[in-house]
Amino acid sequence: MEYQQHCDALARHLEWAPFLDDLAASGVEVDQETWRQILDEAAKLAEGVIAPLDGVMDAVGAKAVDGRVKTVPGHKEAWEAFAQGGWIGLPLPEDLGGMALPLVLQNACEEVFNRASPAFAMLGTPGRTAAEMLVASAPEAIARDWVPRLVNGEWGATICISEPDAGSDVGRIRTRAVAGEDGGWRISGEKCWISFGDHDLTQRIGHFMLARSSTEPGVRGLSLFLVPDTDEDGTRNGVFVRRIEEKLGLHGSPTCVMGFEEAQGTLIGPEGRGLQTLFHMMLRMRLSCGPQGIGVAAGAFDRALRYAGERKQGGAPQLAPVLIREHADVQRMLLGMAGRIEAARGVSLAAANVLQLSERATEPAAAARWSSLAQFLLPIAKDLSARLAFDCASEALQVFGGAGYTREWPIEQTLRDARVFAVFEGTSGIQATDMLHRRLWREKGEGLNLFLAIAREELAEDEPSGALEGALASLEQAMEGLGAMAQAPREGDAGALAFLDLCGACVGGWIALRLVHRAGESPACARLCAAGRFYLAELPARAQALSSLATLGSARLDGFAAFVAE
Repeated sequence: MEYQQHCDALARHLEWAPFLDDLAASGVEVDQETWRQILDEAAKLAEGVIAPLDGVMDAVGAKAVDGRVKTVPGHKEAWEAFAQGGWIGLPLPEDLGGMALPLVLQNACEEVFNRASPAFAMLGTPGRTAAEMLVASAPEAIARDWVPRLVNGEWGATICISEPDAGSDVGRIRTRAVAGEDGGWRISGEKCWISFGDHDLTQRIGHFMLARSSTEPGVRGLSLFLVPDTDEDGTRNGVFVRRIEEKLGLHGSPTCVMGFEEAQGTLIGPEGRGLQTLFHMMLRMRLSCGPQGIGVAAGAFDRALRYAGERKQGGAPQLAPVLIREHADVQRMLLGMAGRIEAARGVSLAAANVLQLSERATEPAAAARWSSLAQFLLPIAKDLSARLAFDCASEALQVFGGAGYTREWPIEQTLRDARVFAVFEGTSGIQATDMLHRRLWREKGEGLNLFLAIAREELAEDEPSGALEGALASLEQAMEGLGAMAQAPREGDAGALAFLDLCGACVGGWIALRLVHRAGESPACARLCAAGRFYLAELPARAQALSSLATLGSARLDGFAAFVAE
């Protein structure tokens, strides 16, 4: 199985993932043998059914035909195999069709599905996350009607937020919801960037949509609605596909501009609390960005490693050429990719555990602690993995040389597919601003300080621990410098992305140290240890540079005026 080493690494991470003891104490069954069996089954489906479809999805792409979206041949059969295998509802309650398995295992399985095809995997995520939100926030009748059908793949779901003039700035949403005398709502407006906004893979699609239900300004006037594309008898519900976007990559995942004309909707959660209600779904979709980026990065790395073991070039001219993996620069690229992948993988799994613990905690103090840590880790898990995917695809292309730039190899598709990961579900800049303004300034670094305490508990008297300790000192230095800029936000904003990167580098270093300290004698352990050691070797220098950039201030932006002067 091509995915064998990938699964071996994931299985070790699942064994060593942070907070497993806490998860078990909360009542979650931690059964590594069962988890490995499930992971192997996910890999078989990914490699045998989903991966062969990916090239077709890229070459042919979804098409708009007579006002509806038509997917590529074979997509429906692959979706049915995915749904029938129970992969949509792993964390959902058993009485609603799920398997009641932990988020951390869901996260691991999503990795191999995304490695096979990120375009394919993008349909399952909104269905699952919408189902989880309905369990938490919808009237029981709605949940009982929708959740089992979302879980078994009979119905699908989207998240509808963005509009042409209101992307991440949701307070400017203009789509209107008007209450009817029958207690229902009628929704009219336009939504854009809707992944799988329409398709022929499920019988019905539920659009989970923010719309303005009152004259209150900003987010206070927004409510959340479930707007089905059809009635149960198939009658259209005032939902229209305006067009499919022509995109750089992810051609098999139709990104739709949707129109809603007096579409009938059902209110989910309290009126005027739409964003807060939708946040449950958004958090889980953001968490799923981790395995998405890591799975794609792991596939790119494996291809580059394999190519480096086949391609011969260079060496002494009087001798036969050597494998390119013998060159120091190629080893640097490959080890750098491996280190970042394993660090991001551990961060993603840790974030899954922390998010679940924040929701299972019964004591208010414990719930607040886990929630604070989750809010710190989630932006890192999302953005670290999103940029990792594109960076690893680019580095893999570099290993391939000119061959990687051709369509003979799949690396060029991987590069195209991965570029958007750092854009959707909150851009890198938005994640960075959130980390600075909310996590550091508003919350006084509560989640960061929790992380620092946890990481320092695992330091030992050895060289790898010294590397992490130095990086943590750089993080604290940046926190102090940026803290002094709270009254002059532009000063801090100029370094926000560097600060996010610094936080990510340090959390990744914590994971890398755990890998080094837990390494065993198996080949999988040796690879994880090597990746962790390389990551830690470069960490102090990288952290020091990022700390300096984070606190450099806004004076370096003054020259921008020259580009807008009349």
